[in-house]
Amino acid sequence: METEIGTTLREARIRRKIDLADIEKQTKIRVRYLRALENEEWDLLPGPTYTRSFIRTYGIALGLDGERLADDFRRQQDEMARDLGGGRESAPRPVRLPREGDGSPSRTILIGGAAVVALIGALIVLGLTGGDDGNSPGPAAGGQAAKQGKKGGKASGQKQSGVSIQLSATADVWVCALAADGTPVVNGEILTTGTKRGPFRSGAFQLAFGNGSVDLQVNGKPFKVQDTPSPVGYQVTKKRVKVLPEGSRPDCT
Repeated sequence: METEIGTTLREARIRRKIDLADIEKQTKIRVRYLRALENEEWDLLPGPTYTRSFIRTYGIALGLDGERLADDFRRQQDEMARDLGGGRESAPRPVRLPREGDGSPSRTILIGGAAVVALIGALIVLGLTGGDDGNSPGPAAGGQAAKQGKKGGKASGQKQSGVSIQLSATADVWVCALAADGTPVVNGEILTTGTKRGPFRSGAFQLAFGNGSVDLQVNGKPFKVQDTPSPVGYQVTKKRVKVLPEGSRPDCT
């Protein structure tokens, strides 16, 4: 499916009399990717997420509304996905519910299982409450609660220790950063030169950058991000920083 995105980028660059090599220096996007954008050869680009980032960055560099162009690309991809998947889903099969009085083995097993679970629950309740003539827990229960409190305090301390990161853009760069629970702390944003995010703290982080134009600090110490115009990703834990291959990087979608 062709759009006006590539034509818009190419014509704007030609009007401004700018070479692709100059755009590469400014945006740190490789010339082959810039050419693929202008020709709308989407299969030559590293993926929809990075393609949107490249379109946005390229458009801004040319003085265009890069955000609108990136949204046009996203809508185009959504339409293609709907066209490819339309009408292929089959209707869900009806589920046969057991009739009243149905003596099938599965119904008998379910009823018997429910009875066993109820009996076990009753025994557990009796075991927990038996021998206690008051409302307050006995010494054993109190000791167990104290142990649990200590464990809880220790776990809380471990969670607080974690690892901290801080990001600073040295040029326009797309950034996706996820905390250990998958919550985005930087949700697929284009950070302009000088923009800072953080510090953030979590048990670990998954990071993806549209290029290497990022200063990364881990626990207050600088980490050298690969100087590249191509996408790069990292996993940050308390013990180390690991490079993530393309298929394992977060995309904040």
